[in-house]
Amino acid sequence: MFSKKALQVVAVSITATALLISSAYAEDKYPSKPISYIIPFSAGGESDISARFQQASSEKAAGGSFVIQYLDGAGGATAWAQLNGMAGDGYTIMGINIPHTILQPMAKDVGYKTKDLVPVNYFHYTPDAIFVPKDSEFKTLQDLIDHAKKNPGAVTFAGSGSQSSNNVAQVRLDQLAGITTTYIPFKGTGPSMTALLGKQTTAGFVYATSGNDFGDQVRMLAVAAETRLPAFPDVPTFKELGIDMVGGAYRGVAVPASASEEIRQQVSDVVTKINNAPDFRKKMEDGGFVLTDIPYSKVNAFVDEKTKEYTAIADKLGLKK
Repeated sequence: MFSKKALQVVAVSITATALLISSAYAEDKYPSKPISYIIPFSAGGESDISARFQQASSEKAAGGSFVIQYLDGAGGATAWAQLNGMAGDGYTIMGINIPHTILQPMAKDVGYKTKDLVPVNYFHYTPDAIFVPKDSEFKTLQDLIDHAKKNPGAVTFAGSGSQSSNNVAQVRLDQLAGITTTYIPFKGTGPSMTALLGKQTTAGFVYATSGNDFGDQVRMLAVAAETRLPAFPDVPTFKELGIDMVGGAYRGVAVPASASEEIRQQVSDVVTKINNAPDFRKKMEDGGFVLTDIPYSKVNAFVDEKTKEYTAIADKLGLKK
């Protein structure tokens, strides 16, 4: 039989061991402190808006918090070129965009290569969409296509930058519809819509989210999504209209290349948990975003697929294959 004193010693030992295990678990649990979330663009754009929505849901959905910071410049390249020099402990993550991170290195030396980056999750895309002024003669997409067929090159599209998702969409529409249109790049969605409203261009090939900001001044003819958007239920998809086109600007999260496989998976899991949060999903869908589920296990195949897609039209985008 053990003495009372011996039993007390054993009890204290067990308690101490339990506390040590509990403490070790707490330290290992991810995330155990705020995560620095770097957005490679200035505040106010679609990347920032979606990150803010993530931030609002992060603690409840994933047990952690995001601290958003900005490192803009060169269409995102300034930040992406610095990513691999940052700590790979899972507490520094960065927003990442396709087609930017594929087309930028194809166009010129921007300080990074697509293969240098480590995306761990793509959680949504902003669908490309065609807008015309509210009083435009073009009531449907077919009206616009018919006019373009009769007047090659005369239909002009305002879009957000060269070699952007908008530019890719314009090239693909020309190929699929058998027409020739002219793409006019502007520095962002805002200037593109300003040009459209000022009737400097025939139409705008921008993002569907612009329907929230300019809804009473424009008409959206079609959206490049698989199904109609909850935010714009009356707008047909390109697929409905016989043009097999789905896509936009895909946004996700990347980590420094030094991050271990375990950390990469942990960050991906956090993003997925937020993506499944009902409050986050509602905000995104109301804003005209389309949620996706491309976790770490699928990102490489997704990037490879998109790289092949863009390489096939590189010459049309003014790039060398």
